[in-house]
Amino acid sequence: MPHDLDLDHEHEQLSEADSAAVARAIWEQDTIELTTVGIDIGSSTSHLLFARVTLKRLAEELSSRFVVTDRQVIWRSPIMLTPFLADGTIDAHALAHFIHDAYHDAGLRRSDIDSGAVILTGEAIKRKNARAIDEMFAEESGKFVCATAGHKLESILSAHGSGATALSRRREECGLHVDVGGGTTKLALIDRGEILSVAAFAVGGRLLAQDENGAWTRIDRSARLVAEQLGIEVIPGAFCEEPVRRAVAERLAMIVADQIAGEALDELGHALELTEPLARTRTPSFITFSGGVAEYIFGRETASHGDIAQLLAEEIVKQIKARISIPVIEPRERIRATVIGASQYTVQVSGKTIYVPDLSVLPVHNVPVVHLALAISDRIDIDEIAATLRKNADILDLEPSARLAIAFTWDGAPEHGRLFAMAQAIMAFAAPCGRRDETLFLMIDGDIGASLGRMLHDELHLDGKLVSIDGIKLRELDFVDVGDLLDPPGVIPVAIKSLLFS
Repeated sequence: MPHDLDLDHEHEQLSEADSAAVARAIWEQDTIELTTVGIDIGSSTSHLLFARVTLKRLAEELSSRFVVTDRQVIWRSPIMLTPFLADGTIDAHALAHFIHDAYHDAGLRRSDIDSGAVILTGEAIKRKNARAIDEMFAEESGKFVCATAGHKLESILSAHGSGATALSRRREECGLHVDVGGGTTKLALIDRGEILSVAAFAVGGRLLAQDENGAWTRIDRSARLVAEQLGIEVIPGAFCEEPVRRAVAERLAMIVADQIAGEALDELGHALELTEPLARTRTPSFITFSGGVAEYIFGRETASHGDIAQLLAEEIVKQIKARISIPVIEPRERIRATVIGASQYTVQVSGKTIYVPDLSVLPVHNVPVVHLALAISDRIDIDEIAATLRKNADILDLEPSARLAIAFTWDGAPEHGRLFAMAQAIMAFAAPCGRRDETLFLMIDGDIGASLGRMLHDELHLDGKLVSIDGIKLRELDFVDVGDLLDPPGVIPVAIKSLLFS
């Protein structure tokens, strides 16, 4: 407010309009509203949604952090079959036209969007496709999180986006989330809201699909393997009859049921694995489904779209009823599970003890965060920390050599021995041979940024660019923008973009 007002004394002198203006000014100091977009571009389908997110400042003295208090979806696009050209690449022009129409139909302009997330999965992450899609969103590069999701990250996104993770946390139980998409099925074992393990295999609803002329010309590798096992000739004309397609769907559903039940896989089941098997450290007490096939599993869709999704859903239901006694719960989202409704901005500033020897590496956008999520004890276990970082990076489909930010909370005294052990663990994960081509970012909740950075360069002789920043709190699935050094006052702004889920 422009003046310090004694509201008890002066409130009678304020008009109704003035009172509203004062209340609005107070509200705006501690509240932010963002209009956001989430765009999901995958092998089979593409779609987007717009949401309005309300954030409020934490009720902590001098806090600059905001938390999400409300998220309302304001418009959802139709589901579009991802357009492909004859050479197998995504038709970026047709996709851009679809997105343009979505903005128009929602009554929004690109300038109306404060932040967003673009998630690429399946065929969309291939180099040529990713480059074309990046060009589509070049103007919004500072606003958007653009994530290419491999099988493991897609498993995490679908578990969060469907609401399965929140359901597990709310019920305080272990759940198994199953996302059955167009080309793959993803599994996530979730215990009380924590994702313990993920896996993926090549079963989906568009492994067999019709072209624009109605011929069954899309016959993916998984469908070919199943057809060969069933003695079906692998030619388009062989799949014209529904009983033939149902036989393929039934065999695929058996593999889905084997994976859900954790039963031994046969040769075909192993051939369709895309990751290592799910680590079954807990026994789930419920199952959730998402993905396009889930629309049929839960009876939300009845129309056929020129593929085997409906048949696959029917056969999965039969297998579940016959073989699995664990109850199935419908989650909040199904086909739209991997659409992120927003990318939340939180700005934090670091300037206490930063280490940035080469300022030319700044600014940067959309650096993915590998969160340690491990309590650091008095005695730092180098092997445990390095192994945990490798595991967490692997789940996010990140190579340790990639441009990434390692985030952790530092507890206890900053003694040389403890810092040196932590530095050794970071080296073992991010630069086991001593050299890195990509910049390594350290984001530390604790005042050791300068000490740890110098130790990595001066004592462990890390060969590569390093930015070590402290006073920053991050979490899983965050991305960060790191700005230029502001001198004075000698601080670096860090914009944290958190993927938001229902």
